[in-house]
Parts: sequence; C-alpha cells; structure tokens
Amino acid sequence: MRILICEDSVLLREGLVRLLEHSGHTVSAALPDTSEVIDTVLADPPDICILDVRLPPTFTDEGIRLALELRKRLPELPLLVLSQYVEERYASDLIAAKGGAFGYLLKDRVADVTDFVDSLERITQGATVLDPEVVAQLLTRRGRDDRMDSLTPRERTVLAAIAEGRSNQAIAAMLFLSEASVEKHITSIFQKLGFEADESGNRRVLAAIAHIESTGGPAGPSPIDSTQTGSAS
Repeated sequence: MRILICEDSVLLREGLVRLLEHSGHTVSAALPDTSEVIDTVLADPPDICILDVRLPPTFTDEGIRLALELRKRLPELPLLVLSQYVEERYASDLIAAKGGAFGYLLKDRVADVTDFVDSLERITQGATVLDPEVVAQLLTRRGRDDRMDSLTPRERTVLAAIAEGRSNQAIAAMLFLSEASVEKHITSIFQKLGFEADESGNRRVLAAIAHIESTGGPAGPSPIDSTQTGSAS
C-alpha cells in the first residue's frame, strides 16, 4: 500500500512511518498539518490516508474537516481517522458522508501492530472498520427504540458484531454457531429494523451503524478487540 499520514505528533508520525515501512508498505507523505494534504493527495493519490482528528492550528476538528473535504474531492479514497478519545459526533459525520471505505480507530490500537496493519489493509479493500469503543458508545447514546426492543438478546449480540464490521464467518466463530444460523439471525435483524439485506458488506455495516446512531438502543456486548468487514447475508 501507498499511505499518506497527517499527524502533528512527531513521535507518533515517525512511529507510524517506521511501523508501516517495516510491514512492507510505502509512506508516500508524512505531514504535520493539513496545509499541504489536499494538493499532495490530488497530485499523487495514495491507497489510503491516515488522519489525526485534532490537528493544528486549533486542535479541534481539522482532521475531520479534512476527511470530509477529501470525500468531496476523491469520494472513493479510503480514509482512516485516528483519535485519542471516542468523539461520537466526528464518527457520525464520517458515517453519514457518502464515499469509499473508512475507519475510525483510537490511537491505542496502533500499539497492536498486527491488528492495526490488518485494519488498514481491509479498509483499502473496501471494509468499514470502527473502533469497538465507538460502537459501544453509539449503541448506548440514545434512548430505547421499539424496533431495537424487538430484537432477541442473541440478535443484539449479532447486530453489535455486524456494526463492528465482523464477517458472518467471524460472528459464527465468536458465538459458536454455524454460518447458516448467523445468516438467519441477520435476516431477522434486518426485517425487524426495516432494513433490506443487500449484496454490499460495506453498506451492511453502514446501515447497522446508521440505525444505531439515529435511533439508539440497548447496550450490546462488551467491546470486541478486532473488526472485520461484513459479508453479504
């Protein structure tokens, strides 16, 4: 992969460069702020951009605004946003933005090099990867909803796994079920929530997260430490 990094912390920026190059990837640019990102990306588009949420000069939402601008300029460009803390509004902005694959991870996840690089690779392949802490907070951010109440405990567990991007195979392994049973649960979930299952794993994840974010629901299972793109059901 060819990767552009925009991160103001010298330590983290250089650490990411070394980590990614050691993993066999190429860092096409490593920038400390947003000033040159758009021009750099347009001149030589990378396979994915890694952006910090809080960047100079105000250290508030520069990274998110940059991500949304990149979405307008190059809608299919994969993006990974890194954040020190879960910031639900920013995650919601990215979820709502139309475009290619994206990820939203806490910076702590970088410490697990294998999972971090795997997440990057899956995003470039079209996956949506959300930090388990983001999913957990979106699951509990608003009041109960009748449609969510109609789900069985098992279906809520499966929905939380879908929202984290887990594939049917991964859900089956996690819950010690057959893939056929998982598919039945997913079909039931989409029927109860008013969503039609489609052939796009990425849209499946976005539909689950969009519903949870917009209507709220009861807390799901404990956060899961890895995420995978969902397969069609």
